[in-house]
Amino acid sequence: MTDQQPASESWSLRAPAIELQRRYRAEGFWKDGTLGEFAEARLGANATHEFRVWSATRAHRSSLGAQRERSLQLAAGLQGLGVGPGDVVAFQLPNWREAADCFYAIAMLGAVLVPIVHFYGPKEVSFVLEESSARVFVCADRFGKIDYLAGLDGMRTRLPALEHVVIVGSSVPAGALAFESLMSRKPLPGPLPVDPDAPAVVAYTSGTTSDPKGVIHSHRTLLGEVAQLGAIQPAGRPMLVGAPVAHGIGMLSGLLLPLDRAQPIHLIDIWDPAVVLATMREAGLSGGSGATYFLTSLLDSPEFRPTDLELMGKVGLGGSPIPAAVADRVEALGLSLIRSYGSTEHPSTTGARHEEAAEKRKYTDGQPLPGVEIRLVDDAGEEVAIGEAGEILSRGPDLFVGYTDPALTAEAISPEGWYRSGDVGVLDEDGYLTITDRVKDIIIRGGENVSAAEVEELLIRIPDVAEVAVVAAPDERLGEHGCAFFRMQPGAEAPGLEGVREHLRESGLAKQKWPEEIRSVTDFERTPSGKIKKFSLRDALREEATSTQG
Repeated sequence: MTDQQPASESWSLRAPAIELQRRYRAEGFWKDGTLGEFAEARLGANATHEFRVWSATRAHRSSLGAQRERSLQLAAGLQGLGVGPGDVVAFQLPNWREAADCFYAIAMLGAVLVPIVHFYGPKEVSFVLEESSARVFVCADRFGKIDYLAGLDGMRTRLPALEHVVIVGSSVPAGALAFESLMSRKPLPGPLPVDPDAPAVVAYTSGTTSDPKGVIHSHRTLLGEVAQLGAIQPAGRPMLVGAPVAHGIGMLSGLLLPLDRAQPIHLIDIWDPAVVLATMREAGLSGGSGATYFLTSLLDSPEFRPTDLELMGKVGLGGSPIPAAVADRVEALGLSLIRSYGSTEHPSTTGARHEEAAEKRKYTDGQPLPGVEIRLVDDAGEEVAIGEAGEILSRGPDLFVGYTDPALTAEAISPEGWYRSGDVGVLDEDGYLTITDRVKDIIIRGGENVSAAEVEELLIRIPDVAEVAVVAAPDERLGEHGCAFFRMQPGAEAPGLEGVREHLRESGLAKQKWPEEIRSVTDFERTPSGKIKKFSLRDALREEATSTQG
């Protein structure tokens, strides 16, 4: 590798006020350890626990102790490529053993992790690699119908910082390295020392901009999140995790919380409800927590049995809207449901506990979690009264330290350290928060953020489209899905759903971001400045869904 300064050293990071830092330490959320030290110590302390990947093509079964040794070995292999503290390493892998290898190994090196969800297409991947200045990129050759090698050469010509591409699989193109070639060196003796306040992970999330935003978490903020969740969530039965470990929910529930709770790790690479239910029964695992889809898909499966409810036990939902109808259904089945609210920037903002009143657990998003403060403000920045809607501002020990783009950081975080979420909520007299709308122009589909602006930029290129607005529509299975409203040129007809899908497929956009509903309008309601009133479109879709359910 070159001797250039790691890209992470150029990022402008924010630090909470000194009094907040002291409080987070005093309350036990902030410690002086690093992510790599945490992972290595917990893998070793629970060495006999099982580490298992459930997969039709890349199944794996070993122990946490074996995973510790393998991670230290990969860390040595990456070090042989010149990777060291502060260097950026990206990986795009399904929930396979190699994804865990990368996560733990990169952390143990003190390098900066950039996990990329496995279904991102070339457009998103190229942006993330360029924007993060990743020096090493690890990806699969293929997964199902996804060919990760297609377009890889074209990407590399636009990425001067990218020095090595490492391939998991049998098809290794010229100029790339086989993953197993990095597993021949003597394992590192232990994690390399780094500053706990340094960047540990950059998670790219879709937001109000058309390109993903790089959300930076330090070792302290990420481990603060682990400590925070450990303080409020019971350990319970080990969980089968299907959320991508490259996403915040999957990363925490699949790779970090089991270590904190001294539990085995069970990952599955494809969320096929019938297979998931059979796996849960075979291994005695829980499942269904996370985004709403993970639960409803199991309950709706023809293979679901009433006895499966005992395995599910207590369910926690978050990451996407939870319709009241779903909450009522879950409780009617005898399950205990809790809801939570957070974001990639502030992972755990509010939440409930299972011992709290059912009405609060089912219909609100909980109270501020330990160490977290929230404020609800109007457009002028003044706090609103109880029961009135306002934008949610928050801060806490797990709040991110900034974006890779400092301009976005300045826009999102106030001088007093409050994060402007862009979400709108209402607080009741007991301090419980209910999310009512979003200032952010995003769709949360099955726990994944989809940027409406990104989709709109591609749809507007369809011939004869005058304007297009993509908004969130209620979805009982996924929480939300994208609905595209088209205003066409005079005499033209709006494209059909299949035509839209074909256009987005050719544009290289991930399938999960495609709209699942199409509407045609002669004109849009607008603000005085001429902007489309997207909230009116969302409200109409909600009312339509409510009347249909009624």
